[in-house]
Amino acid sequence: MTRKQTRLRWRALALLLVSALVLAACGDDGSEGGDGDLTSSDDPITVLIGSSGDAETNAVKEAVAAWSAESGVQAEVLVATDLGQELAQGFASGEPADLFYMSPDQLVGFAANGSVKAYGKYLDNKDDFYEALVNNFTVDGEFYCAPKDFSTLALIINDAMWEEAGLTADDYPTTWEELTDVARKVTTDDHVGLAFGAEWQRIGVFMAEAGGALVENGNAVANSDANVQALQYVKDALNEGIFAYAADIDAGWGGDAFGKQVAAMVIEGNWITGFMRNDHPDISYTVVELPAGPAGKGTLQYTNCWGMAADSPNQQAALDLVEYLTSAEQMLKFAEAFGPMPAVKSAADQWKQANPSMVAFLDGAEYAQWQPVVAGIGDVIGDFNAQLGQLKTADPKAILDQVQSNLEAILSE
Repeated sequence: MTRKQTRLRWRALALLLVSALVLAACGDDGSEGGDGDLTSSDDPITVLIGSSGDAETNAVKEAVAAWSAESGVQAEVLVATDLGQELAQGFASGEPADLFYMSPDQLVGFAANGSVKAYGKYLDNKDDFYEALVNNFTVDGEFYCAPKDFSTLALIINDAMWEEAGLTADDYPTTWEELTDVARKVTTDDHVGLAFGAEWQRIGVFMAEAGGALVENGNAVANSDANVQALQYVKDALNEGIFAYAADIDAGWGGDAFGKQVAAMVIEGNWITGFMRNDHPDISYTVVELPAGPAGKGTLQYTNCWGMAADSPNQQAALDLVEYLTSAEQMLKFAEAFGPMPAVKSAADQWKQANPSMVAFLDGAEYAQWQPVVAGIGDVIGDFNAQLGQLKTADPKAILDQVQSNLEAILSE
């Protein structure tokens, strides 16, 4: 018998004992689980995911099947075509999936209407997750759900273009000044020095490096001097022609610009590695940490968690499955299968050894910022992105004043 089977068996015995005692004492139906107020039953577990492709789907199905075989609990993985819509439909019907992928912005709304269960405090491995990731899934001081993996942004450099410009590894930029200098040197008639999307999700790294943010300690700080300085730096480089938005060089996103070789450098996440391997395997590139700004290093991170339905009749087994899926061993398997970085610190050294060319992504976890966990933040950032598209001719302070106003409005609700 495996340790996992033993643990589940002991939990089951404990549940039976508690149920018997409660029934004898007061006639309760015994539906509460062994970990605080988690439900428990013989019902199978349903897992709803939004997959990036066959590699991710197959990896998750294999992992869930392995847990099911060990635990004896039936489990099924379903792949959503529209995860947000299908989650909402499940909650409305009262029969949601037991576990599901959930982003920080989705958590805010689902927590507010009572659709999801806050189970973070029951996780045996809760202290192994990166603190920043835990903060991503904490609402009103309550840790809701286990981060399933994460990504950060880094600087991706085309090796051939770098060498053609007479640059070496010693020239990898570590400051804004150095970034400006090398961007000028690698910009040619055929490609721009640095490209990225016209959105906070990329430009926000400069704000972080300047010491800025969108929200700090529950207060809107979008129009800070640091953020103005960051947008002005980007605006100047865009107008000089050494930086460019991906859309302005006929690319759908940073990775597309890099693959088409219309940019010597891009700011992207570790998902670009799979894209380059599959679509542009002949392009050699190097990943380095983003250059530090006036306030130091900065980047942004992206993550999802394993959400648990408040209406799940078998939360105890769902918790055990989450602990299995977020073990260092299983997260390393996921990383190998489809590319995400493990969300637990105990897997860091082994992941770095297996992925030496991607270490810069994981190093960024130590100082990454994330999207504020605030209801309505998606609309605010959407409006911000629309304004960033006009940054070359707009006033950075005026853009940020509008973001500030929008943030204050949602924070006051």
